[in-house]
Amino acid sequence: MTTDDGGGPSQGFRVYTAASLGDAIRHYRTEAGMTQAQLAAQTGLQRSYLSELERGKETEQLKRLLRVLRQLGVRMTLDKADW
Repeated sequence: MTTDDGGGPSQGFRVYTAASLGDAIRHYRTEAGMTQAQLAAQTGLQRSYLSELERGKETEQLKRLLRVLRQLGVRMTLDKADW
C-alpha cells in the first residue's frame, strides 16, 4: 500500500494475503466512521466474521480466491469507489 500525505492510501490497497485484505477492510470501515457491528448489520454478515477478516484470518472462500489470483499471476487492488 502506498499512502498520501494525509495517511490514507493514495493508490489503494494491494491484496496478496488475507492479512492485506483485512488491513484494507479495517481502513475503509474506520474511514467511513463505522463500527464492525454497524458494517455487519448493513451487509448481513456476522460481526465476528468481519472481525476475523480484519485480523487476517484466511477463510476457506478467501483461500480459494487468493489461489485463483496467484495461479493467474494477478493481484487485487482495493481503492475507494465513487458509487
